Amino acid sequence: MTRKLLGVMLACAVMLLTVTHAVPAAELAKPAGKSFLWKVQAKGGTAYLFGSVHLARPDSYPLPRQVEDSFARSGTLALEADPDAAMAEDLQQRLIRSAFYPGTDTLRRHLSQDTFDLAGRQLEQLGLSIEQFARSKPWFLAMTIEVAALQRLGYLPENGLDLYFAGKARGGKKIVELESFDYQLQLLNGFNDRDQELFLLYTIQEQASTRERMAELMQAWQSGDAESMEKIVLKAVNDAPETRPIYEKLYYQRNRELAVKVEQLLRSEENSFIVVGAAHLVGPEGIVALLKRKGYRVEQL
Repeated sequence: MTRKLLGVMLACAVMLLTVTHAVPAAELAKPAGKSFLWKVQAKGGTAYLFGSVHLARPDSYPLPRQVEDSFARSGTLALEADPDAAMAEDLQQRLIRSAFYPGTDTLRRHLSQDTFDLAGRQLEQLGLSIEQFARSKPWFLAMTIEVAALQRLGYLPENGLDLYFAGKARGGKKIVELESFDYQLQLLNGFNDRDQELFLLYTIQEQASTRERMAELMQAWQSGDAESMEKIVLKAVNDAPETRPIYEKLYYQRNRELAVKVEQLLRSEENSFIVVGAAHLVGPEGIVALLKRKGYRVEQL
């Protein structure tokens, strides 16, 4: 396995969970205004919901003052997955076992010829080869293409927001996980061949607009524009309704489970700062809307 391919694989893992590497804290925070942060209040306590960008650029910092202040007021940091899991010695092997077919099974057997050829051409543009993914599952190939394209544009895992807070919290705050690395791998492996091919095909088709799409997404995130973020996140399911089963598993099902975890944290005696992917917070089936429907007071800061 080449160094470049290994780097992309580990970056794909970062899309699933956090690692113990932090971006240096900035001296000054950005001027106050709307941010991708919500305050959730219940009789038992307060939780702050912050939308994370897993791969980002250095100019994503400094963060708004209200974000840093809310983190400082919280005794618990909750992340999608335990950061210590990324330091496990068997992480690479666990990822390979989940992302690659066993025995003599191959990617070619699970894709149409047209999609296989399209994936090969896309990988060549990214400096990779389809031969390197001969036994890869389509979902992992889709993530690889997405991550490699983002890295070429300067969006790197070491600049991710969840990584930043994990580094700041270590040794000073309680860190809990909302999901786990293994849970997320199991979720992706739960897709059937048809859905995995759709996931891969749509990812490839989106690559032509990656630069513009990411610019729009980051603008929405930095300005706290939840409505624009919702349109970006739901573009695939609106443009291609056949992707709805994929969204159901990757977003809607997880949103419902994550909302329950937020409720549990609200029963704590100390404030919680909860970092999840920004896409999980928006839309009628997002965590914010789910909590509002359950009667919690939710305010965007």
